Amino acid sequence: MKIIIVDDEITAHHTFLGDVIGKTDAEYRFFKDDEQEILDYIQKNKVSAAFLDISMPHISGFDLAKKIVRANEETRIVFVTGQSVKPSDLDADVRARTVGFLYKPYDADELHAILSVLEKGAPKLQVHMFGSFEVFMGDSPVRFSSNKSKELFALLVAYNGRSLSMTDAISQLWPDLDVDKSKILYRDAVWRLRKTLQQIDFNCVDFARACLFLNKEGIQCDYWDFLQGIPTEHSGEFCKSYDWGIEYLPSFNKE
Repeated sequence: MKIIIVDDEITAHHTFLGDVIGKTDAEYRFFKDDEQEILDYIQKNKVSAAFLDISMPHISGFDLAKKIVRANEETRIVFVTGQSVKPSDLDADVRARTVGFLYKPYDADELHAILSVLEKGAPKLQVHMFGSFEVFMGDSPVRFSSNKSKELFALLVAYNGRSLSMTDAISQLWPDLDVDKSKILYRDAVWRLRKTLQQIDFNCVDFARACLFLNKEGIQCDYWDFLQGIPTEHSGEFCKSYDWGIEYLPSFNKE
């Protein structure tokens, strides 16, 4: 993995180097705010990620990010800043390729968490759990054929890799229905979810008998980032459309 670090302050380069030296196999190169030099390097090298300061004398990190993703759409972006910045402040193309934010003064654990995400490769599926639950394949929203199949997938993501039994799913998605009726609805939601994943060619769920398992590889989720301590915007209510989301609220009050 090859990364670049762009910051006009040499002390920032020293801090970054001190946090990564001997602790990652990544190749890294440092730049000040020379736009043409940076873009020339991006075009001639396969750069996995660019760590960009936002406020620099000769160019904005936001503007530089736009030019980098145009020059190489495979390059992921990480913003390093002392400002209060959130994903909604970004251009759509940049937002789709942004892995996260490092807020100065960041610590080594935050940096290593982002490097770990980058080393696993660019995620294929983007999952947003704060505010309305939404799923994207690249830049395109995933269209679920029913609200309950979408909610079932949301519950699987909330389980964060743990197995979800039919009993648990029914108790949270159809708590007021009798058992026979709820089993029919569960099987319909499972069938519809399976079809949706087949349509987007991303079969991340193991549909075992009376139990579901989520393969987290290739998925980026704001809730999982929060649990790992990766800086993320989560101002919206967690899965606000789903009653079971209330059970997760105490974990967000521990910040």
